[in-house]
Amino acid sequence: MTDLIEVKGIAKAFGGIKALNGCSFTVQKGDIHGLIGPNGSGKTTLFNVMTGYERPDAGSVNFNGKEITGQSPGKIFRMGIGRTFQLTRVFSRLSVLDNMLIAAQHQHKWFKSALRSPGQGGERQRALDLLDFVGIARLAELEAGSLSYGQRKLLELAYLLMADPDVLFLDEPAGGVNPTLINQLTERIRELNAAGKTILVVEHNMEFVMGLCDRITVMHQGVALLTDLPATVRSDPRVLDAYLGGVEEEAEGGDPDSMADATFTQADRSES
Repeated sequence: MTDLIEVKGIAKAFGGIKALNGCSFTVQKGDIHGLIGPNGSGKTTLFNVMTGYERPDAGSVNFNGKEITGQSPGKIFRMGIGRTFQLTRVFSRLSVLDNMLIAAQHQHKWFKSALRSPGQGGERQRALDLLDFVGIARLAELEAGSLSYGQRKLLELAYLLMADPDVLFLDEPAGGVNPTLINQLTERIRELNAAGKTILVVEHNMEFVMGLCDRITVMHQGVALLTDLPATVRSDPRVLDAYLGGVEEEAEGGDPDSMADATFTQADRSES
């Protein structure tokens, strides 16, 4: 596979605190790629740099062979990278369907958008189809503010899909979502990937990440510790050390797999 996204030596500080300290990794085209790490490891800051919401102090981000470092979020979006956010961004007083139609407006340049009315053409049907895809079509006429947190996550995903980006950046899609909706979300992400989407996921839910992703990058103290297959990441001593700050071999009889299970279970609880 070819590298679709390449992050090289990204550094970002806020005051005297280094959120990113020379972070480098790649995302292969067609992968579902996980980005994990303890709280404060720099995941969200890196996401923001990669999508134009923060400017790095050093380093570069390349997408499809072109450098996009420091470009505006709008320009990066138009190049084919769409993202969701850790905290859902929906218009609470508008209906679920109206939220989708607003998303449709954002696909067009401003001078074209001003001449269009919500629901024009096939946009309304496409919106309903995408709501059906994520499993909330029955809620189309409800106010978005009345949805559960998990349902808002699904709405935000459907909202993003209105633009049909080539790459999806999903910021904690399973965070605060009940197990039933997590299973539904997992199925939809896999379907999107099978349809050709490359997907980068920042997530604390280790079971979700390990079962979903093709490859995983682990961050710690602003750098990428490693990028590898889920099974390798799960048992790597550096990962266990990053999450627990040191692991005693006597724990769980010193069995690496048992230690990894205990580590990630503890991580899920502490970061939920």
